[in-house]
Amino acid sequence: MALSIGIVGLPNVGKSTLFNALTKAQNAQAANYPFCTIEPNKAIVAVPDKRLKDLSAIVNPQNIQNAVVEFTDIAGLVKGASKGEGLGNQFLSHIRETSAIVHVVRCFEDDNIVHVSGSIDPVGDIEVINTELILADIQMLEKRIERLEKSAKGDKKQQPLLDKAKAVLEYLNQGKPASLFPEQDDLFEELKKESGLITLKPVIFAANVDDSDIASDNAHVLAVRKYAEGHNARVVKVCAKIEEEMSGMSDDERLEFLVSMGSDGESGLEHIIREGYAILGLISYFTAGVKEVRAWTIQKGWKAPKAASVIHNDFERGFIRAEVISFQDFVENKGEAGAKAAGKMRLEGKEYEVADGDVMHFLFNV
Repeated sequence: MALSIGIVGLPNVGKSTLFNALTKAQNAQAANYPFCTIEPNKAIVAVPDKRLKDLSAIVNPQNIQNAVVEFTDIAGLVKGASKGEGLGNQFLSHIRETSAIVHVVRCFEDDNIVHVSGSIDPVGDIEVINTELILADIQMLEKRIERLEKSAKGDKKQQPLLDKAKAVLEYLNQGKPASLFPEQDDLFEELKKESGLITLKPVIFAANVDDSDIASDNAHVLAVRKYAEGHNARVVKVCAKIEEEMSGMSDDERLEFLVSMGSDGESGLEHIIREGYAILGLISYFTAGVKEVRAWTIQKGWKAPKAASVIHNDFERGFIRAEVISFQDFVENKGEAGAKAAGKMRLEGKEYEVADGDVMHFLFNV
């Protein structure tokens, strides 16, 4: 499973610049974390994971395969998008297909870049986009309620779900996102699976700043952080201009450049990916062999057979057991043979809950 992130934002907030940093095709083969454009509005980005380098130094594989994130550039989101303005309906449908939303918010002053509303107001910008997403959800839920009303006439068991849908609709009509709906019980979860509500998706605000504000928060960033606290959202500070400049640098050059700018050495894009994993409850396990060292993305809490299914469905269907070594034990004992000799390899069955960083080998029979 790959993390799928939709990038949204008003015009002139730096969204296109940030996306350009993801789609620098000339870096696809040269960089350790290559960017590869697969469609005009999509990019597949390798997930930076230093553990892969440590494993590869021991195994010396023919190939290294990072986990990946799919970024989708959601264009056309302007006031009136829910009514089709700016091709809104088309792009709102793209958002429904993503796992999470990165909302790029302008937090920099620049007289040469005109703001659509005439002044820099990041919270106001957020609320414009949120209003359009809520209106789109209202339209979607109204259609769902129509279908439920018809089915409830012949099946009274549908009535509780219909009542829940109407309660959520009333909440949306108050201008509040579905993610903050207070009664998130089993009925809500059932409705959630079938409704495709955009405002249920986890949100990361990408506060786009000037390079002079990399080291500390300006007033605009602080306003975004305060807003996020009340909306179950996360905030990552980025400088889209710098991200685009760094896309042609080597790892060492990028690290040196980031440190010189007052950063912690991790790029804004890396922060976004890390927060995306955290907000969606994702972790990685590894397979390590001579042919390939690879990271696999799974949901935290998955048991071994389900985790094996991301490699191939047959692995889950014919699961027998898994050979498991923690990442730390694998590195400290310089590989599988050393870990096994030290008694650090475990045989786990169907009920084993995979941990982040596990190095695994699955035994199956189909």
